[in-house]
Amino acid sequence: MDLLRQIVEEPVDPGYAEAAAAGTQRKPRWRLGFALVAVLIGGLITMSVLQNSQSAPVVADERRELIDRIVAAEAEQDQLQSRATELGTEIEQLRANALGGDAEAKRLETRITESEVAIGARPVSGAGLVVIVDDAPGDSGDTRDRVLDLDLQILVNGLWQVGAEAVTVNGHRLSPLTSIRSAGEAITVDYRSLTRPYRVEAITDPDTSQQQFVQTHAGLWWNELTKSRGMRYELSTVKELTMDADPGLSLRHAERAAR
Repeated sequence: MDLLRQIVEEPVDPGYAEAAAAGTQRKPRWRLGFALVAVLIGGLITMSVLQNSQSAPVVADERRELIDRIVAAEAEQDQLQSRATELGTEIEQLRANALGGDAEAKRLETRITESEVAIGARPVSGAGLVVIVDDAPGDSGDTRDRVLDLDLQILVNGLWQVGAEAVTVNGHRLSPLTSIRSAGEAITVDYRSLTRPYRVEAITDPDTSQQQFVQTHAGLWWNELTKSRGMRYELSTVKELTMDADPGLSLRHAERAAR
């Protein structure tokens, strides 16, 4: 009877009861530790947010200052280009006066003019081709969907190949010394950043050059970029183009002609 009474009154073994009681006593310690960790993480997050919020105005000011410096530098460069154009006109007038008007002087003047057109030192106008290219629509993040400096280099070389007398990219006249390269995510021509879309103009015979261009390596290259990557590529003819001289050209070497 004593054994039955003990079983009824104490259904759980005393050892299990002691273990359960000990576990119950340990729970508050775990909860306290978890609370301390949570408070510590929250404090770190709060400090990070405060630091970012405090440094944001400084970063914004530095960005605005950098943009203002870039705009000022480009404005100064435009003024220098305008001045270089004025000086070029004066030089042409002085040269014409010095050469005189005989037949030999006229032949020499013609040779000089042709050479200046070829190197981009003289303004030109005439019929030609216009090619407009741009990145694929949307922002996939894949650089293969964007126009690279290599793509523009191939395009320009294709226009030279079909007999272009003068070429510009977004209004910048190209010369034998012009560089087309990347600077970060931007493409530059003579260290001037270009904006999309990219407009390439070439003074050439539009009737024959358009058919010839599509068969060049450049034409095939851009046709493939259009089909495989969805990039913009438009080729058209125009009756009149006007291009300024490249103001960055300067005389580096000269010698007296043999007589």
